Amino acid sequence: MLEVNNFNAIRISLASPDQIRDWSKGEVTKPETINYRTLRPEKDGLFDERIFGPSRDWECYCGKYKRIRYKGIICDKCGVEVTRAK
Repeated sequence: MLEVNNFNAIRISLASPDQIRDWSKGEVTKPETINYRTLRPEKDGLFDERIFGPSRDWECYCGKYKRIRYKGIICDKCGVEVTRAK
């Protein structure tokens, strides 16, 4: 079994300008920030999870994908990537 903390080699490279442009896409279409009932960011608002990442670890906005086994998947329903919330 492969250990997560045990590495034989690591490769680090610079991101190309095209990759950086692809990562930096996001559009705000509503002035809302946070839903006062759920305390979660509003979809298409200033703190949209599609732009800034999920608010909960390993969970998309709509809840279709929950758990670490869906790591890296972009939800087709809400468009949020399943990753760590930082």
